[in-house]
Amino acid sequence: MDQLEQARREIDEVDAQLAALFERRMRAVVQVAQYKKEHGLPIHDPAREEQVLERSAQRIEDPALRPYYLDHVRNRMAVARQYEALLLGQNRVAYQGVEGAFAHIALKNLFPHAEAVSCPTWDEVFSRVSEGDAAYGVVPFENSHAGDVSAVLDLCYNHPELWVVQVYDLPVRQNLLVLPGVTLPEIRHVYSHQQAISQSETFLKQMRLPCTAVANTAMAAKYVAESGDRTLAAIASRETADLYGLEVLVPDINTDGDNTTRFIVISREKPTRGNRFSLLFTVDNKPGKLAAVIQKIGASGFNMESIKSRPMPRMPFEYYFYAELVGDPAGAESEALLRDLDSTCRTVRMLGVYTK
Repeated sequence: MDQLEQARREIDEVDAQLAALFERRMRAVVQVAQYKKEHGLPIHDPAREEQVLERSAQRIEDPALRPYYLDHVRNRMAVARQYEALLLGQNRVAYQGVEGAFAHIALKNLFPHAEAVSCPTWDEVFSRVSEGDAAYGVVPFENSHAGDVSAVLDLCYNHPELWVVQVYDLPVRQNLLVLPGVTLPEIRHVYSHQQAISQSETFLKQMRLPCTAVANTAMAAKYVAESGDRTLAAIASRETADLYGLEVLVPDINTDGDNTTRFIVISREKPTRGNRFSLLFTVDNKPGKLAAVIQKIGASGFNMESIKSRPMPRMPFEYYFYAELVGDPAGAESEALLRDLDSTCRTVRMLGVYTK
C-alpha cells in the first residue's frame, strides 16, 4: 500500500505542475487568438498541428508511450481550438431539433464546449452558418440502415459557399420511451422522426403500433412527456428519456443492431487537410459521360468509396452526382484530377475535405 500511495503522491505532484503549465499555455493561446483575429487567420491550422505532432513524437524516449502522448497532444490542441473559438466568438454551432436529439448528441461530442444553437429545420442550420450566425452546423448525412438524408445533400448542393469539414459516425440505439409506469399494452400510438420509424420498422409491425412522423426524435419525446397521455410513446435515445422524464420501456428496438448515423460538419471556412474529399458534379445527359468521369477517377488512382445521384432543382429528369474519394485533396494528383474533370463535367466543385 505504501508503494501505491507513493505513486499516487507523485502523480498528484505532476498534476499540480501540469495545471500551472496548462494555465500558462492557455494564456499564450489568448495571444494566438488575438493575432489570428487581427490578421484574419482561421482557427484551425492543420500544417502547424502536424509540425507540433512531429516535434512531440521526438520528445518521448519510450516508444511504448509515444502514441499515448500524441493522443494527449491532439486533445490539448483540440481544447485550445475550442478556447480560441470562444475568444473569437466562433463557438456557436447549429443543429436541427431540440436538446437530446441525435444531432445534439453528435454536436456535444464534437464540440463539448460550444453553444448549441437549436434550429427548426436543416435549411435554417445551413442559413445560420452561411450568414455567420454560427461557425459550424451539424447535420445528419446518411444512416447505415435507412440510407441517405437526401434533403441535406440537396442543401449542400444549393450552398456552394459552404464546405464539409468533418464527418462523425454516431452509433444509434432507438428506444421506446413512455411516461413513468406505462406498460406496452397501454400504448396506442408512437411518435418519432421518419428515419427512426424506418429503423424500428420490424418492432413496430410486430407490435402493430401506428406511427406519426415528426421533425425530430427529441421533439417526439418532448411531446409525449408534455401530453401526459399514457397511450402515447416516442422512439428516441436514452439521453432524451432522461431529459424529459420518460422511461425506456423497450430498449434497442432498431432493426439493424449496428445502426449508425453519419453526421457532417459544415462551415464557411475552406478545409485544407484530410484523407478523404467529396465532389459534386453534373454531366451532359449523353451516353458515356458519367462513365467517363468514373473512368478518370479510377485512372487517377483514387478509390471512389461512394457515388450518389439526386434530381437537379427545378430541372425535371436532370441529375447531379456526389462522389467521395480516398486520397489527399491537397496533392498534385487531386489537382490534376479536378482539371481533368473540368473538361469532362458540365460543372464540378469540391464539397468537403475531412479525415475518416
